[in-house]
Amino acid sequence: MLEEATERLAVRAVASHRLPPPPSALRGRIVVAAVAVGAFAAAGAGQTLHALGSSDTPSDEVTPLASAADGAAAFGVGGQGHAGSPHILPVAKTTDPAAEAQKLAKSAQIAADREAAEAEARRPKFARPASGDFTSGYGGRWGGMHYGIDIAGPIGTPILAAADGVVIEAGPASGFGLWVKVEHADGTVTVYGHVDTYSVRKGQVVQAGEQIARMGNRGFSTGPHLHFEVWNPDGMKINPLSWLNSKGISV
Repeated sequence: MLEEATERLAVRAVASHRLPPPPSALRGRIVVAAVAVGAFAAAGAGQTLHALGSSDTPSDEVTPLASAADGAAAFGVGGQGHAGSPHILPVAKTTDPAAEAQKLAKSAQIAADREAAEAEARRPKFARPASGDFTSGYGGRWGGMHYGIDIAGPIGTPILAAADGVVIEAGPASGFGLWVKVEHADGTVTVYGHVDTYSVRKGQVVQAGEQIARMGNRGFSTGPHLHFEVWNPDGMKINPLSWLNSKGISV
């Protein structure tokens, strides 16, 4: 009896030192892990046989992976950072030479138009009709009426349009020998008499300061000079000096 009791105590002591069996969930994970390890081992063995050139691989054996990177990709892990990155293919840009040329031409035209507008804004709109000495004014002279002003200078001195306008006469004129008449936008007409030569024609558009003739001594003249007159839109001859001064031009 004493021996039986002693054996039972020994068995209980041994049993008390054994670990309890794992729960069912843990046992399932262990099984899955074991299967995965076996799969990796099988793949590695297959790669080794393939590398050795073995021809004994049965037809139903799983084809070995080409590389470790492929193996990692098969399980969705590992590999180099760029292995799974999408490749961006460059797209060739096509251009239409005709369209590009048209754009350049349009841009050049815009720049030219802007420069022309700026130059037009800077351009003076009125000018002194000739350089030289002021020798006679508007009013009575020698018992008659002098309807213009005289500016004396050497023969050939340039005569300029006093304002923008259109040439309405250029050629011979009684008393003046040769003259030029220019009509302006508001209907005013300026007259340039006793000219030696002229360089414009009827109907020509001229700008203020543009040369239209050269000073001479033709007609009833006592010396080389420009006889300059201003006719208002009603055809009345007005004081040219006052008209020029109102435009900011001094003589």
